[in-house]
Amino acid sequence: MSPVIHHVRPNARRGAFRTLADAVRAADNEDEIRIAPGEYAERLLVDRAVTLVAEEGPGTVRLTLVAPGLPAVELSASATVHGLVVLGADPSRPLVLVTAGTVELRDCDIAGGRVEAVHAASLRITRSVIREAALAGVHADTTGSLWLTDTLVTGIEGTGVVVSGTATAHLTDSTVRAVGGSGIRVRGEATAVLRRCAVDQPGRNGLLVEERAAVVLDECRLKDAAAEAVRVLGSAPRAEDDDSGGVRITGGEVTGAGAAGILAAGTGDVLVSTCSVRDSATAGVSADGSARLELVDCRINDSGASGVVVRGSARAVVTDTTVRGAEGNGILVGERAEVRVTGGAVRDTSYSAVHVAGEATAGLAALRVEDTPEYGIGVTERGRLTVEDCRLTGCGLSGLHLDGYAAATVDGVTVRRSRNGVTAQSQGEVQIKDARIVDVERAGLTCGPDSAPEFTDCRVSGAGTAGIVVAEKAAPTLRGCAVSGTAGSGLVVARDGAPTVLRTTVKDTGKNGLFVGEGGKGRYEDCVLSATAYPAVHVGADAHPVLRNLLVTDAEEDLSVDEGARPEVDGCVSRDVKNAVWPAPGTAAGPVSTGVPATAAAGARGAAGGAADDAAASADGAETVPEESLEDLLAELDVLVGLERVKNDVSSLVKLMQMVRRREEAGLAAPPLSRHLVFAGNPGTGKTTVARLYGRILAAVGLLDRGHLVEADRSSLVGEYVGHTGPKTQRVFEEAMGGVLFIDEAYSLTPAAGSNDFGHEAIATLVKLMEDHRDSVVVIVAGYPDEMEHFIDSNPGLASRFSRTLLFEDYDTPELVNIVEHHSERHQYRLTDSAREALAAYFEATPRGERFGNGRTARQTFQAMTERQAYRVAEIAAPDETDLITLRPQDLPEWP
Repeated sequence: MSPVIHHVRPNARRGAFRTLADAVRAADNEDEIRIAPGEYAERLLVDRAVTLVAEEGPGTVRLTLVAPGLPAVELSASATVHGLVVLGADPSRPLVLVTAGTVELRDCDIAGGRVEAVHAASLRITRSVIREAALAGVHADTTGSLWLTDTLVTGIEGTGVVVSGTATAHLTDSTVRAVGGSGIRVRGEATAVLRRCAVDQPGRNGLLVEERAAVVLDECRLKDAAAEAVRVLGSAPRAEDDDSGGVRITGGEVTGAGAAGILAAGTGDVLVSTCSVRDSATAGVSADGSARLELVDCRINDSGASGVVVRGSARAVVTDTTVRGAEGNGILVGERAEVRVTGGAVRDTSYSAVHVAGEATAGLAALRVEDTPEYGIGVTERGRLTVEDCRLTGCGLSGLHLDGYAAATVDGVTVRRSRNGVTAQSQGEVQIKDARIVDVERAGLTCGPDSAPEFTDCRVSGAGTAGIVVAEKAAPTLRGCAVSGTAGSGLVVARDGAPTVLRTTVKDTGKNGLFVGEGGKGRYEDCVLSATAYPAVHVGADAHPVLRNLLVTDAEEDLSVDEGARPEVDGCVSRDVKNAVWPAPGTAAGPVSTGVPATAAAGARGAAGGAADDAAASADGAETVPEESLEDLLAELDVLVGLERVKNDVSSLVKLMQMVRRREEAGLAAPPLSRHLVFAGNPGTGKTTVARLYGRILAAVGLLDRGHLVEADRSSLVGEYVGHTGPKTQRVFEEAMGGVLFIDEAYSLTPAAGSNDFGHEAIATLVKLMEDHRDSVVVIVAGYPDEMEHFIDSNPGLASRFSRTLLFEDYDTPELVNIVEHHSERHQYRLTDSAREALAAYFEATPRGERFGNGRTARQTFQAMTERQAYRVAEIAAPDETDLITLRPQDLPEWP
C-alpha cells in the first residue's frame, strides 16, 4: 500500500483533521501528515513512523505545550518532524523527548525546553534552532546516536549539548552560542565527533570531557569561553594504531579562553594537531594530574601565562609546535611531569622560554628559542634535561641555565646573541657536548660554585667578557673545546676552582688565554693558546695549577705569574712568542716546579675578563692583526682534506679577482663578476670552513676591507611580526659589511606555497641590500644541493646575483681516514697501520644516510677513539709515552 497523505487544518469541516494528535492516530507507518499554518495547543505523542511537515514551510506551524511538566512532543518511533516551531513553558524540562526509534527534526525551532533522547533512541537534528532552555539544550543519554547538522543551540541556562551514557554523537557545521554552562559536555562512555563546529561565548568550558568519553574535534572553533575552552578531566585511553579513544583535536582554533585554552587533567588523553590556540587568559595548553598530552604542528600565541604547562605526573609530547608571545614561560614543566619537545620554536616570551623544575624531565630536540628576557632553557631544583641540536638566540640572561641539583645531558646546542651562553650552576650531573656559543654579551660558559659539569667539543666565539668562567670550588672537565675572539680572557679560574682542561684551544683573546686567579687550581693538558693580547697564561698569587704540554703561539708573552704563585709546568713550549719563558718546540726541558723566577713576573699582565672584568678594558694591549698573504691562504685551503673541485673553483675565482683588481688599478672598467656564491653540499663537507677562507682571500686581494665571516640562519633574518623582518635582516647584513655573510640552510627562507610567512620579505631585503652594497659584502648561501636549487629559483633577483655554485662532495673513505689522521697529528696522537686499516673498514661500513656528518663524523670518531684509548691505557700499570699517544684498532667505537 502506498503512503497516505493526511492534512491537519484547525478550521476544516471535511477532508482534514483538526488536531495533530487525531492525524497521528489515523496514520499508518510511512504516512505523511501535512500541517496548515497556525498555532496548535496540544501535546503530541508520536508512536509510529510518520512524517509531520509544515505545509507552507518552516516557521508557519507553532506547537504550544498545554500539559506542564510533560514534553510537548514525545516520539517513540522513527518519525520525521519538518518545519515546526515547538514552544515550552518550563525551560528545565524536556520539550521534545525521543524514547525509541530514529527521529529526525529538520528545519525546526524549539524554544523553552530541551531536546532529549533516552534509552536506545537515536536523533537527527538538521538546520534547526534549539533555544531558551535550562540545564541543557540537547541531551543524548542513550545507547543510540545523535546527529546535529547545521544547527544552532543558543540562549541555554546550562550546557548547550550533553552526550552521556554510551551515546555516539556526530555534530557537523553546527554552533553553540551564549550558553550559561559549557558549550558541549561529553561524559560516561560516550563518543562525540565534531566537524566544522563553533562554540562561542560559553559561560564555562567550550568542551568538557569526563570519565571515559572519547571526542574528535575536526576544524572546529572555540571562542571566548569563560573558563577553559577545552577541559578534559578524563577520557578513554587513546589508541595509537586505529585513531580511537581519547580526545583528538585537529585543525581549527581556540581563542579568548578565560582560563587555559586546552586543559588535560585527571586521566585525560589528548592529541592536538595543526590547531591555533591564542589569547588565553592563563596557559595556552596545560596538562596536569596523570594526563597524557600530544601537540603536533600547533601554534600557541599570546597566552596570559605560560604557553605550554605540564605538571603533576602528566606526560606530554610536543612536535613542530610554535609558542609565541607568552606572558609567562614558553614551556613550563614541573613536579613529576615528563615532556618531549621535537622541532618547533618558542619566541618572545616574558619569562624563560623553557623552564623545568621540581623532579620533572624534559627532552628537547631541534627546538629554536628566540627573544626572551630571561633564560632560553632554565632547569632548577631536581629537574632533568636532555638537549639535542637546539638553537637559542636573543636570551636576556643565559641561553642554557642549570641550577639547584638539575641534571642535564646536552648533545648539540647553539647560543647566539644572548647575555651569557651556558651557566652551569647545578650540583647535579651535567654533561654538555657540542655546544656552540656565538656573540654573547658576557661569558660563553660559566661553571658555578661547587659545580662539576663536563664540557666536550664545545666552541665559544665572540664572547663580550671571558670565554669560560670557573667559579670558586668548581671542578668542571673540558675536553676538546675551543675559545676564540673574546673581549676578555679565554678561560678564567677563581679561588679553589679546579678544572680539568684537556686538548682545548684558545685564540684571539682580548686579554689572557688562561687566567688562573688567586688561589686557583686545576690541570691543563695538551692545550694550544695563540694570539692573546695579554700573556697567554697568567697565574695569580697562591695559585697552584698543573700546566702540562701547553703550546703558546703568536703572543707577546707566554707566561706571567704573581708573587706566591706555584704552577707546576711540564713539557710546555712556545713558538713565535717575543718574550718567551718556555722553550721552542723540540727543545723542551723536563718538569719544573715553578714557571718563572719571581723577577720575571715583574710587570706581567693578567686579566680575568669574567664577571669582575671590565669589558671596556679589553682593548688595552690589543695586538694589531697582521695582514695575511694570499699565498699562505691558498696553502691553507690546499691542506684541507678532499674538496678538489672546490679548491679548483676557488683558485679560478682568485685569478679572476686578481685580474679585476689589476684592471681597476689601471683605471679600466671591471668586467661583470658576481662574488656571491652558492655552496651546495651535505652537512660536514667543509662549507663553513671554506667560506671563512674565501672571505680572508678576498681581503688579501683587496676586494674586501676585513674579510670576516658572519654566520646567519632563518632565525637571524626572519621576524615574527609585520615590519620586523626587514630591520632584522638589515642588522645582520650590516654586521657583515666588509666581509662575508654566510647563510646556512638558506632554503628555509622559502616557505611552503600559500603559507603566511615572512621569509620572502627577508629574501627581498637581501636582494636589495646586495645591490646597494655590491662592493662591500659577499653573500654565500649554503645547504643541500636540491633545496638550494629551489631556493635560487624562488626569486628572480637571486638567480642574477648567485650565478656560481660550488659543489661540496661527500668525503670518501680515504678522505675520512685522512681527516682522522689530521686530528691525530694536531692532538699528538699516532695511528698504527692496523688502526688505519680498521678505520677505513669502519667508515666503509658506516651508513651514508641523512644523519651522516662527513667531516663531523670523522671528528666524532676521532674523539671517541681518544676516549676509548684513555680507558684502555688507564688499565695499564705503568704506561710509557708510546702507550699514551698510540691509537689502536680496539679504540674504534662500536661499529654501525
